[in-house]
Amino acid sequence: MDSLTPSVAPHRRSLPLKVGTRGSPLARAQTATFLALLQKFCPVLKGMDVFEEHIITTTGDAVQDRPLAEIGGKGLFAKEIHESLSAGRIDFAVHSLKDLETTLPDGITLACTLKREDARDVLILPANTPIDPLDPYASLPHGAVIGSASVRRQAQLKHARPDLQFALLRGNVGTRLAAVESGAFAATLLAMAGLKRLNLHHRASIPLSPETMVPSACQGIVGITIRTADTELFSLLSGIEDPEAAAVATAERALLAALDGSCRTPIGGYARLQADGTIHLTGLVARADGSFLLQRSCSGAKSDAARLGRNLGESLKADSPPDIFAI
Repeated sequence: MDSLTPSVAPHRRSLPLKVGTRGSPLARAQTATFLALLQKFCPVLKGMDVFEEHIITTTGDAVQDRPLAEIGGKGLFAKEIHESLSAGRIDFAVHSLKDLETTLPDGITLACTLKREDARDVLILPANTPIDPLDPYASLPHGAVIGSASVRRQAQLKHARPDLQFALLRGNVGTRLAAVESGAFAATLLAMAGLKRLNLHHRASIPLSPETMVPSACQGIVGITIRTADTELFSLLSGIEDPEAAAVATAERALLAALDGSCRTPIGGYARLQADGTIHLTGLVARADGSFLLQRSCSGAKSDAARLGRNLGESLKADSPPDIFAI
């Protein structure tokens, strides 16, 4: 750390350092955690008023009454943040890595990834709903209406329970929890990572294993972007990179890139580092109505993370109906 400190000492840069973030409670919690970690790593920043938070409203935040696929697809939670970064209005940006495109705009670089939080999806049910520990979906009544905007979650749940119905439910974590408690929906699904970061993990009715519900690629990982030319910040942020998160994110993002699906294509990807240092990667492709679902896994060396993701993605794509990727 000492070797990096001189290259990023505050007097060498224009202060304050401007950090861009979405305005949701979860996004701001992730930003606060990141800044605390950065100050811990670089004590010269501690106790100094060196950060300025910039709340940026993205298209994904502004439009809540339509599915993401109808309002522009990939990057809806990052486009305006990229623009602010490119224009120099902010110095770095904090993202849920699952919301970032696999190919970033020219001049923008993913500088680091932070330690992964619990990547599982969780089923949210009304309070006091009886739960069957042997069957995660047995608590859902026949024909129940599930609130969700995720085609990935819908496809997997529909594959397991064709009787279930789905209706659009978007908004922040609190909004979706309240929708279930009010009785508007029989259930919804959320990321455990978000619940934990908001100290709402007690609201998780049934955590779903990654084998039962394959998570979104990079779910639970926070990524920091900067301008590619900003080598000072890149040097600093490389010091807080989590090597395990970087490896699994590389595999999962390579899987996504190989599949090249739209946000209308249900795709899941989850990698974990095993005790022997190898990566185990699971990928999933499905039809939105759950009538087709293909799930495969592979393992390999951590150093081959990108190749593993690419190969698994190509295998899944080759054995899936072409129309799944044509929409």
